[in-house]
Amino acid sequence: MNTWNRGLTTLALTIGIAALTQAQMAVPNAESHRFIRAAGALDPETSTSSATAATSGATTANEPISPGFFREAPTGFDNRTNGFDPQGPAFDTLEESTVVALRSFNDNRFVFEEVEKVADGLGPTFNAQSCRECHQNIVTGGASQVAEHRTGRMDLLQFVESVGGSLIQSRSTNPDIFERVPFEDGVSTLRISTNTLGAGFVEAIANDTLTAISNAQPASIRGTPLNVAVLEANNAPRIGRFGWKSQHASLESFAADAYLNEMGITTPLLPDENTSLGRFVGFGTPYDPVQDPEDDGVDVKAFANFMRSTKAPPRGPITAQVRAGDVLFNSVGCAACHVPTVRTAAPGTRINGGALRVRDAVGNKIIHPYADFLLHDIGTGDGIPVLPGAEFAGTAAQIRTAPLWALRTRNRLMHDGLSFTKQEAISRHANQASAAKTAYNALSQVQKDQVLAFLDSL
Repeated sequence: MNTWNRGLTTLALTIGIAALTQAQMAVPNAESHRFIRAAGALDPETSTSSATAATSGATTANEPISPGFFREAPTGFDNRTNGFDPQGPAFDTLEESTVVALRSFNDNRFVFEEVEKVADGLGPTFNAQSCRECHQNIVTGGASQVAEHRTGRMDLLQFVESVGGSLIQSRSTNPDIFERVPFEDGVSTLRISTNTLGAGFVEAIANDTLTAISNAQPASIRGTPLNVAVLEANNAPRIGRFGWKSQHASLESFAADAYLNEMGITTPLLPDENTSLGRFVGFGTPYDPVQDPEDDGVDVKAFANFMRSTKAPPRGPITAQVRAGDVLFNSVGCAACHVPTVRTAAPGTRINGGALRVRDAVGNKIIHPYADFLLHDIGTGDGIPVLPGAEFAGTAAQIRTAPLWALRTRNRLMHDGLSFTKQEAISRHANQASAAKTAYNALSQVQKDQVLAFLDSL
C-alpha cells in the first residue's frame, strides 16, 4: 500500500529549563539527518473563549478552571473510536483493496496494523514491519515488550553518536548491511515501546498547561519542558510530550519519525533514507528498489489520526485498598511528577504550530495519565542526550516521566524495560525522586501494599 532522523527516533527541540534565560531550538537537517538551530516563539495555544488548562491545581492567569465545562475522556480497551473520527466499516470486512486511509477509525487502524514489504519501501535497515508490532497490548495502540537499541561513546566528556546515528536498527533486508554496535561505543541503552492509547488527548494538552505543571513543581524536582519542532508546521516550536525524551509534540511528526527510523520508509516530512552505520544504502544502491519518498504522506496522517482517535486506557477495579493507596501515592510525593489529572485545550484551539485544530472529541477533556510529560533526572538517564552537543548534555541524565495509565498491562517497566516488578522500578528512583522514594520506604508494609494495589488499578 502506498503508502520514525536517526539521531533520535525524533526530531527537533528546545530545552525549556526554567533556569535558562534563552531557549535552544533545533530542527532537522534533511541532508545529514541531524539538526540545526532555528528561531521561533512558542505558541501558548490558549483559547480566548474558554478554559484550556491545566492540572489538578495548576493553572495560569488566562486559563481559569471551570469544573463543569470539562468532561472525562472516554476510556476502554475495546478498539472503539473516541469520536475524533467515525468508527467506519466493520474492521473484519476491510482488506488492502477496500481500505480507504483517513476515512475512519477502522480504516486508519487497518493501515496502522498493515505489514510493510520491501516493495512498499521497508528498510533497508529497520526494526519492525508494522506500527502494530511495537504498539499492541491489550488492543492495537498499547505498549509492548519491543525495545529499540541506542548507542554512542564519550569523547572528551562529550557524547558522540554511533556512526550513522544513535539508533542501532536490529533488522535489515540484506545481510551485507546489517548494523552491529561498533566496539568504540561504550554508551548503550534500550528504550521500550510506549503506549499510544489516549495519545490524541495528550496531543491536545496546551503548551501553557505543561508550563504551569513545571512552574508549580518545587525547584528540587521541577521538570524540564522541551520545545520541539513540528515537522508538518514548517518546524514550528511546541512543547514535546511523546517519546522517552519528550522529543515530539505532534502525532504526525511522531509517526513520520517512526515510519522512517523503525520501518525505514521515507515520506515528504522525512524524505532521506537511513544509512547502515553511515553507509548509504538508499535508492540507487542494490539494497533499496523504491525511489524516495517511498510514501506520499497519507499513511503518516492515517497513523496519527488512528492514535488521535483511541480511547484512554481504563482503570481496573477501585477497592478500599486502592483508594487508600491513592492517598498514600499523593502523600509521599509521587504525584508531583506522576500528575494524576490533566485537562486538554478547548475545542477549536490551534495546536501543532497551527497545523491542527482541537476537535470536540479531544477538547476540554479530563485525563488521568499520571505523568507531567516533562524531563526529570531520577538516576535512570540512559546516557543518550536529546541531541549531541554541550548545550544538550544535561538531557543525557534525564528521562520523560513515564505515564502510569495502563501500568497494570505491563510487566517490563522503566524506560529500558529492565525492571520487572513495581518494587524494582520504585527502588531505581533516585536524584529528583529520592525524597519520594524515601517517604515510600518509610511506610509500613501494609501501607506499601496499598500503594502497590493502587498501581495495579492503573
